[in-house]
Amino acid sequence: MTYDRLVCANCAAPVSEGRCPVCRANRERLQQTGGIFAQLSPAVLVTLMILMVALGVLLHQVA
Repeated sequence: MTYDRLVCANCAAPVSEGRCPVCRANRERLQQTGGIFAQLSPAVLVTLMILMVALGVLLHQVA
């Protein structure tokens, strides 16, 4: 999940706005812990997964 959809429990504002110190700290933490897949949208992840399954089926039929 991306931080732009999270709501802060401290100030009830979106975390992406960083209105309070809790928001800012969590926004920084989420930005630092993001890996290569954290930057991809769910649609791209689903597409990659479908392609991997199709490749697996194709390789299974060839072997």
